[in-house]
Amino acid sequence: MSTVMINGHHKAAVREGLMRVVTGTIELSSRGDADIVGISDDVAEAVRRTGLCAGTVTVFVPGATGAVTTLEFEPGVVHDLQETLDQITPPGRHYVHNDNLRDGNGHSHVRAGLVGPSITVPFVDGRLTLGRFQTIVFCDFDARPRDRRLIVQVMGV
Repeated sequence: MSTVMINGHHKAAVREGLMRVVTGTIELSSRGDADIVGISDDVAEAVRRTGLCAGTVTVFVPGATGAVTTLEFEPGVVHDLQETLDQITPPGRHYVHNDNLRDGNGHSHVRAGLVGPSITVPFVDGRLTLGRFQTIVFCDFDARPRDRRLIVQVMGV
């Protein structure tokens, strides 16, 4: 391992070697209706199992009503996020999607589109570089409970 200067101020560790890509899954059940589930421990375990020291891990949600983000995972922030989403995209509002498919989850698709289907987090020395109170969370915006399979792809050396 060597070090380099970035912008002339900070030193960064450089790890060199053959890049590896390891893909797996996290399976979970959720209640739907903006259920928010902490998954940092699962993601950290996926990174640990690869044996890689440095790189990035991407978590991706297949499907159009789920999302992944980070937040301080405590009841107040979870409530505030859910309340904000209810204000921006209330379930009772008219959605053309509901007219077209009659499945009642137009708001779910809009919410998932706003938050996004994936997140990438660097890891160093095998540990995620999340902030002290930062947690990776899965958000299930569908209008019903679901079993979900998230894709976790770890790339690094």
